[in-house]
Amino acid sequence: MKMDELPLARQVDLAFRQMYKELSLLSDGTVFLQIRNNRIGKFGIRHYDSADWSESGNARLPGGLSESQRLAFRNMALEAMKRKTWSHGEIQFEFAIRKGLLTASVHFESNYNMAALDPNVVHV
Repeated sequence: MKMDELPLARQVDLAFRQMYKELSLLSDGTVFLQIRNNRIGKFGIRHYDSADWSESGNARLPGGLSESQRLAFRNMALEAMKRKTWSHGEIQFEFAIRKGLLTASVHFESNYNMAALDPNVVHV
């Protein structure tokens, strides 16, 4: 089966598996999935490193997501896909470890293209 034939939920699962190691190194950030025609094009993690480079001279290694937290985060993302109603846009999953617990939220963004609109089919 080709990548573009996979259901979107399976694509989300594969994206999270690809980011598995990186998530184990991060204690907060935003996972993003850019979607076009219900296919993931680009995905990744946005992360701000708050280490004070000038004082420490070295990057500190943050405590990242544990295996169970990564699994819970992936499952939350898969569950969120059931609420997506559009075919083009971006989904952002913000996550952070606070007092040892994973907190996460989801942000859906739909995108439309004016050039693709049929002016005769306007819903009012």
